[in-house]
Amino acid sequence: MSSREEILGRLRSNVRETYGMPGLDFNKTVFDDPLAEFKRELVSTAGANWVQIPRDGDINAAIRELFPDAGLISSNLPGVTSDLNPDTVEYAAGLDGTDVGVVRGGVACAENACIWVPMDMKEKAVCFIAERLVIIIDACAVVSNMHEAYAALAAMDKTSEYGFGCFISGPSKTADIEQALVYGAQAARELGVIILSAACRN
Repeated sequence: MSSREEILGRLRSNVRETYGMPGLDFNKTVFDDPLAEFKRELVSTAGANWVQIPRDGDINAAIRELFPDAGLISSNLPGVTSDLNPDTVEYAAGLDGTDVGVVRGGVACAENACIWVPMDMKEKAVCFIAERLVIIIDACAVVSNMHEAYAALAAMDKTSEYGFGCFISGPSKTADIEQALVYGAQAARELGVIILSAACRN
């Protein structure tokens, strides 16, 4: 028996009372227009920016609209003009110096402006090492709340080629040290979202 298993065994043997998971049979927040609420939350709560373009619109122009002075762009997405492909670097450190990372998002949540970003690239560091991050989403992929978001993820055949994904909401920020707000502490200093318009099916 390993030391880890021994420690966990001791913890389990000293559990005196267990509690079931709380019920989820309460009224969830549902918006008449989830996309409009998502846009509002992106700006007011998450501190991000967004631009909406047609599905066949110019993504590169949209990136420049969000970040006009963009330097080195890293992305593996078709149609995105990039200087560095996160699938071609040998190690994650090869992405150091990325100014703008461009990735594809999945389901987006209106109540907190979170976007699920699946790891569809060899090095997920592009999501966190870039100074600024652009996430491209479909307008139809916006749901009202996190319960709907997790249900949408569960219905997918796969969430990522590499078996990893995370929710991202706004630029990285912290005020842990002396209550001084710092942007870019753990990830991007700025976040931009490109919303692709489409006729959504009910």
